[in-house]
Amino acid sequence: MTADERREQLLDVTKSIVSRHGFHGVSIEAVAREAGVSRPIVYDHFRDLAGLLEALVEREGARALAQLAAVLPTSFDRGDPRELLLAGLRGYLAAARADPVTWRLVLMPPEGAPDLLRRHIARGREAVLSQLAEAVRPGFGPGRESPDPELTARMLSALSDEAVRLVLTDPGSYPAERILAHAGWLLDQLYPD
Repeated sequence: MTADERREQLLDVTKSIVSRHGFHGVSIEAVAREAGVSRPIVYDHFRDLAGLLEALVEREGARALAQLAAVLPTSFDRGDPRELLLAGLRGYLAAARADPVTWRLVLMPPEGAPDLLRRHIARGREAVLSQLAEAVRPGFGPGRESPDPELTARMLSALSDEAVRLVLTDPGSYPAERILAHAGWLLDQLYPD
């Protein structure tokens, strides 16, 4: 196994432990044991437990931001705003279903989550809100401009985040199809043709 592969393995193991036991369940010993390596190997890749957790937070935060950047509308100039917003929500829901552990970390940080995670989430949220505010600035067409793009972006983000939380916590009651159908209805009410 290469050094990069080993590092990724150790981060994956750490992510798995956090998912099952929270951040309090992570220790160098637990990571080494679950990875089937000795503690010195973990220390070779991460200076200490704080460094390991920092690397995990940075990796998962970067993954989440990359997934969102790929699905967020950047402008309503290139299509129907309603369809672009629904496509963005569809992509967000798909990302969360594909990697639920990462999205639980981002949207529902477990007990004992380091302050670094909260700061990283806040920075990422601001970047997403900035991109979304620019996209919604022109509104849904002439005469339908947003009076407050930042607030519009925050409200759309809050609704989307809650939709993803529902899919992550109770997918039987809130499947993505139900969420998307309701989001389509809601957008029709807010922005009728």
